Amino acid sequence: MAAKIISGTETAAIIREELKGEVKILKEQHGLVPGLVTIIVGVNPASVSYVTAKQKTAKELGFYSIQEDVHEDVPEEELIAMVEKYNKDSSIHGILVQLPLPRHINETRVLNAINPNKDVDGFHPVNIGKLMIGDATFYPCTPLGIQQLLVKNGIQTDGAEVVVVGRSNIVGKPIAMMLVQKAKGANATVTICHTATRDLAKHTKRADILIVAAGRPKAITADMVKEGVTVIDVGVNRVGMTPEGKAKLCGDVDFDAIKEKAAFITPVPGGVGPMTITMLMLNTVKAARLAANII
Repeated sequence: MAAKIISGTETAAIIREELKGEVKILKEQHGLVPGLVTIIVGVNPASVSYVTAKQKTAKELGFYSIQEDVHEDVPEEELIAMVEKYNKDSSIHGILVQLPLPRHINETRVLNAINPNKDVDGFHPVNIGKLMIGDATFYPCTPLGIQQLLVKNGIQTDGAEVVVVGRSNIVGKPIAMMLVQKAKGANATVTICHTATRDLAKHTKRADILIVAAGRPKAITADMVKEGVTVIDVGVNRVGMTPEGKAKLCGDVDFDAIKEKAAFITPVPGGVGPMTITMLMLNTVKAARLAANII
């Protein structure tokens, strides 16, 4: 029997409706409007598209939203000064600097300049450290989206064998740390695999839940998974063009073959992607609440 498709589009829409109601209450009862600034340096088409989608979603939810378009030759100190300006702006609760940044800018210095209480992307060392010890304020958006997909679709993580393929600071490491915590929607036994893993299939075949963020199209094939597995495919790979001139996308797993063995699987597109932006909005609302001391 073919797998049930986990729709990130549908799950994200449900969460956004909940957030819209929450924002309305914050405005009416507390005079509080969540504020988000997105800073984009240069004109990378993928980054521009992503930031535009973030801004559109923020406005739909009723946020106070600012987009800073910065020239690609901006000096590093000037960019950090912009971050510092928004650190001090009480109307802004979330600051997001879109990556990647130009080569002449040290990404770590810029991200570390963000006030951890406004770090709605969840990448500041303070927030990563708090995640590690199970006391996170803000979780990185894509891993949080993955966890929410599992929770909202009733997929049991407690005691589950979870295998994560990929060890990036953006997805692999944080989702592993989140799912290993002794907490609701977690409490799993987690294995992290990567490019130096020997016999990858030996590990992936054990997975009750397989999370793949390898960055390679169809890296996981049907013979590498067991029957009844839940597959979360984080990859987005361009593999050609459609006759209409649109990019043809595929994930890091062989979707068509694996869906015949899996119990649950995310599609690409329409799986993890829509959740990432929604989790950014969720973090921003949380930051606004914390700033106003509204529990």
